[in-house]
Amino acid sequence: MRNKIILLLAALSLAPWWHRASSAMGARPPVADTSIYQAPRERNLSDSALLDLVEHQTFRYFWDYAHPVSGLARERSNTTFDYGDEVVTTGGSGFGIMAIIVATERGWISRDSAVARMNKIVRFLWKADSYHGIFPHWMNGATGKTIPFSRKDDGGDLVETSYMFQGLLCARQYFNRDNNAERSIRDHINWMWDQAEWNWHTRGGLDLLYWHWSPNNGWAMDFELRGYNEALITYILAASSPRYAIDPAVYHRCWAQSDHFRNGKSYYGYKLALGFDYGGPLFFSQYSFLGLDPHGLKDEYADYWIQNLNHTLINYTYCTKNPEHFKGYGPDCWGLTASDTYDGYDAHSPTNDHGTISPTAALSAFPYTPQYSMAALRHFYDDLGDRIWGQYGFVDAFNETRNWYAQSYLAIDQGPVVVMIENYRSGLLWRLFMSCPEVQRGLTRLGFATR
Repeated sequence: MRNKIILLLAALSLAPWWHRASSAMGARPPVADTSIYQAPRERNLSDSALLDLVEHQTFRYFWDYAHPVSGLARERSNTTFDYGDEVVTTGGSGFGIMAIIVATERGWISRDSAVARMNKIVRFLWKADSYHGIFPHWMNGATGKTIPFSRKDDGGDLVETSYMFQGLLCARQYFNRDNNAERSIRDHINWMWDQAEWNWHTRGGLDLLYWHWSPNNGWAMDFELRGYNEALITYILAASSPRYAIDPAVYHRCWAQSDHFRNGKSYYGYKLALGFDYGGPLFFSQYSFLGLDPHGLKDEYADYWIQNLNHTLINYTYCTKNPEHFKGYGPDCWGLTASDTYDGYDAHSPTNDHGTISPTAALSAFPYTPQYSMAALRHFYDDLGDRIWGQYGFVDAFNETRNWYAQSYLAIDQGPVVVMIENYRSGLLWRLFMSCPEVQRGLTRLGFATR
């Protein structure tokens, strides 16, 4: 399977999402851990009560299972490579910070507890490894030292750092009280935000933006951040930086210049302005939009609400039509994105479908397709719950054709479930992120209109 991914990488001009999938293929396949299936299920819950339950239970991944020293999110619930239990994830921790905000607002944890956890996190990050202020993909949760994501990926990861700052900026806006503890959170976030050198990743002022830089390997990874994929938030934060912002030309001459940027074709009657045929995996419409509000968000290339809505509807319609005749697919069982699967890890989509459904895909699509997402949630919980519901919510994926059900949770999949359900219900994280004056300036610099 890994060799197949590498061949697809070449065919797709080293698209970043295939880099993510191929790198993660090195992770061990899920290992048996029956303890994850000890969560009881309540019956006959109202829609609102079920959403409460799913948000709360999934949040526990970032609260109960966080690394005890750093407070950051562990990469996954089973062993990551051969690194043991110390691996924490930069991007997944950013998502987890947003989940902590949700839990505080909903009263599942006290504000004092949340403030204490956030101070633990930001003080750890302030001392952790960074490269021109840019964090690595993985860190040791006890020491803050870089854990290589791959042989040459042992330095700054710009995309993962953007997911972290998406969460940190929301926290800065949320923990706004005039006391020493909350002021400490804001100060640490502002210090890190101020010192992150986004424009370092233009390699000296080129109209290009690169994903990785390492003091050991320099620019050897050589991944230009070209769209359309999960990295839109990276450009917006890079343009928003208070001291080290990229020139808008980088956005227009790198991100928007790709064989896979403009689309313009229709699938099942839904026109897709940007991206791969059939849209690619659903995390494209989710990761960048945990804080970035797609409502009314437009630039010269797309209306991003319509882009994300149609991408989701294409994915949903493909699963309901089920052209490959996989077991279980239908109006209440859909959602293709990157996740664990029966033979490792893969980035699932209508053009790369092997029968694996990832609950995060449909549940993180709640803002776009609430009726279809609720139908999927009911099925996952009521009908499949004895196989896929556990102490941290729904497991990462399942494949009924193969009679395979994951024994794992992944931070980057659990986080969007909490955040996007909450955005559907209250718009909380969207309001916080969009209230950042730097973000508004960055959007304006890149030519975006917002509502």
